[in-house]
Amino acid sequence: MRGFGSVAERLRRATVQVVSGAQRGLGSGIVWDSGGLVLTNAHVARHREAQVQLWDGLRLPARLVSIDPRRDIAALRVAAADLEPASPGDSSVVKPGELVIAVGSPLGFAGALSTGVVHSVGPVPGMGGQRWIRANVRLAPGNSGGPLADADGRVIGINTAVMGGLGIAVPVNDALAFLRRGPLPSLGVTLRPVSHGLMILEIEAGGAADGASLRPGDVLPVSVEALHQALDSGRETLRLPFLRGGNRRVRQTVVRLEARAVAA
Repeated sequence: MRGFGSVAERLRRATVQVVSGAQRGLGSGIVWDSGGLVLTNAHVARHREAQVQLWDGLRLPARLVSIDPRRDIAALRVAAADLEPASPGDSSVVKPGELVIAVGSPLGFAGALSTGVVHSVGPVPGMGGQRWIRANVRLAPGNSGGPLADADGRVIGINTAVMGGLGIAVPVNDALAFLRRGPLPSLGVTLRPVSHGLMILEIEAGGAADGASLRPGDVLPVSVEALHQALDSGRETLRLPFLRGGNRRVRQTVVRLEARAVAA
């Protein structure tokens, strides 16, 4: 394809490595404006302070601006100017069979590129009713937070995970909505589906679940879809059922919801 090398190089220059906290595991991010806004996954930006390494090797401190664990999106800010930002596309018009490009830092290799085609667009079983872009691009640990782009280099998604051998990306239109309205209300937990509901694996300090005295190991006897419907109901408080310690007796707690926005 004529000009593909130039498209790939522009995309690489708009892709960064992200190191969050003291951990050595790397993620990726996308330069979103020339003034230092970087988009990545929420599971990459787990700490308020991080470091971002640009395409030329320059490493800068980064500050968490806003995070949406439910949609797995986060915004970081670095003190920089004249960066080379990515160009957003329109994920609402993406169709199966389209050529896509993924860039990231798999296993720490900065700027690694993979190509493939869109497999499907829509909800993924077990991941709620939200839409995802699935593509047969080669991803590995470190790709999370990097761009999934069309053949012209326009970002159509944020690479997030691998499921069933396919890469899964958050559609870019959801990322743009996050930048406009901020994060969705969240429990502040990491969940894993189990036979009788959703098990809490981690609890964010100071989050809604922490305030309701929920603990890791507790099981919410609800589906992902039902939980998201409750979170999106507009209510400030929810009465949430849970199971604890293998006991089948259903308890209840009151959760006060709030979106987690970090001061700029």
